[in-house]
Amino acid sequence: MTPRTTRVASAVVLAPLAIASLLWLPTHWLALVLAVVMMAGLWEWTLLAGVGSPLARATYLLANALVMVALAWGSRGSQDELAPLKALCVLGAAWWLLVPLWLARFEFASTPSAASRAAKLLAGSLSVIPAWCAAVYLHHQGPPKAAWDLFPLTLGARWTLFAVAIIWAADTGAYFVGSRYGKRKLAPRISPGKSWEGLFGGLAASALVAAACMPGLHVGWAMLPQFLLLVVATVAISVIGDLFESLLKRHAGVKDSSDLIPGHGGILDRIDSLLAALPVFVVLRGLLL
Repeated sequence: MTPRTTRVASAVVLAPLAIASLLWLPTHWLALVLAVVMMAGLWEWTLLAGVGSPLARATYLLANALVMVALAWGSRGSQDELAPLKALCVLGAAWWLLVPLWLARFEFASTPSAASRAAKLLAGSLSVIPAWCAAVYLHHQGPPKAAWDLFPLTLGARWTLFAVAIIWAADTGAYFVGSRYGKRKLAPRISPGKSWEGLFGGLAASALVAAACMPGLHVGWAMLPQFLLLVVATVAISVIGDLFESLLKRHAGVKDSSDLIPGHGGILDRIDSLLAALPVFVVLRGLLL
């Protein structure tokens, strides 16, 4: 099979599993599944950060997993059970607003050293933990279904799938439009394959998905400007997440975070956009809608 065919085949297998998990798993089980996936991505991150010792990598993963457990446990006993998760979403959104400064300085932390590894490991925690919090918060949070609502799924599940779907649409649109029409490079030193044409194609694809999803999300046409702003901002920050992982791979001298998924690379290669998009989506949704 060609690389494109392999890529599509893997997506056809994995996408239904992801969609089914987001829609039908109870929030606590989804939180567990997402924690496993994100810990696998963080394991790949440690290699990109230059940590070679399996024991050191496992210790780092354990520390992050314990933070997730503490957040889940702390949320259960708080007055607002989702407050700790929401606070981490704000922290994550703030982190991703600062990442472009790192991208603008390609050489920062590029030389192997203890300080570089520490900076990249901190970046990994600031990327993965808030994204996990955002997904759990979004899935659990939301008004109950209205009596007239014909959709069988909770609003929390729908909004979570929507957040993921617009990023998938943006990635897909950018890949096909960029590969066909891409000429002007978006960030040639970090990711030569990305183009401005691909970015605009991804934005168009995500906007189409957003328009189709409005009725199921209870978003009226009066809210269209705010809704589109939410979509555009989320897609834009997802590109920052993609570029940041590309920067780490450039520093590490590798093409993919691993070869686990045929045609796609590693788990981190599949969730890098989501790591940036999810906390920003949650924060902006609270502000705009």
